[in-house]
Amino acid sequence: MRFVYSRPDRSVEATGTRQAFDHIDDAREALEDGSARVLVGAIGFDASTRCALVEPATFDRRDEPRTPEPVTLPGAVIASQNPPPDKHVARVQRALTVLNHPGSALRKVVLARSITLVFDAPLSPTAFADTLIEANPMHNGFAVDLTAAGGPYFGRHLVGSSPELLVRRTGTEVICRPFAGTAARHQDPVADEQAGADLLASAKNLAEHRFVVDAIAEALAPLCSEVSVPDGPTLTSTPAVWHLATPITATLADPATTALDLALALHPTPAVAGSPTDLALQTIDLLESGRNRDFYAGTVGWCDASGDGEWMVAIRCLDIAADGLSGVATAGGGIVADSDASAELDETTAKFATVLRPFGL
Repeated sequence: MRFVYSRPDRSVEATGTRQAFDHIDDAREALEDGSARVLVGAIGFDASTRCALVEPATFDRRDEPRTPEPVTLPGAVIASQNPPPDKHVARVQRALTVLNHPGSALRKVVLARSITLVFDAPLSPTAFADTLIEANPMHNGFAVDLTAAGGPYFGRHLVGSSPELLVRRTGTEVICRPFAGTAARHQDPVADEQAGADLLASAKNLAEHRFVVDAIAEALAPLCSEVSVPDGPTLTSTPAVWHLATPITATLADPATTALDLALALHPTPAVAGSPTDLALQTIDLLESGRNRDFYAGTVGWCDASGDGEWMVAIRCLDIAADGLSGVATAGGGIVADSDASAELDETTAKFATVLRPFGL
């Protein structure tokens, strides 16, 4: 097992397996009773059924981003899309019918689609993570061995470059940085700057973002003595897209609350599910035809015995098959009442760029 995690001011590399957990309750108990000194790995979109957490044999945390090693990636082609673009547009239109129905309680739902890549040689998860970290100005990236989840996950890896910090806990200090609201970047500097300005002024995207911020503040309130939320979001970017982001800070009421506890209290946020959460999850299950999101839109990170740790949202990622010869990338977008179905398709296409560009696709 090898775990790689990189953020602008922190990185972790862990290797080996002392013990593995495929159920979140067992992992939490091991951390609480001291039988595990640190946990690393991934929690699925459905935290109650998907978990790949490990107590590693070695754990190295540094207060700096990971320094990637030079790598060469194999060639790749897009083998399939699930669903095809026209069917994704149709699903978005069905969601809009629900959102705009008189009396509907649904305010936002996140719908996703996937693409399958096929490689001409086995893709190294760590090499791909290093490529993504090198390409990202903030050095965000991760690679997680999913074997601990058992069964069909043996040998699979989730690798990505997520811009979104779900939660960080350092002592009693808590930091969240939710993202919601997206626009594609442009090569032309003038058009690119305008796209960012338009996003920051977009009533639709500001409303979508507010659902996320309010939900996180509400989830933190019972666990924290203080929660500080800025009045509005800031504009941030990856090489592929512009995002709206809001830094939220809080102070824990009970120092026994761990980073893992916080991650589970917050996940899934409206950024990956919708609002209200239960109704959004039911709508996702219906409109995505029961498709299993596995570890996409889950969370990746670590937590040590003191309770410190951090978790990022598992987006902009590739689920790499055990033989390394194929991978599935998934991207979603938040649908609200005044969304445009074609624009929502374009948003998912822009988000795929993070994992496609390293292969020249």
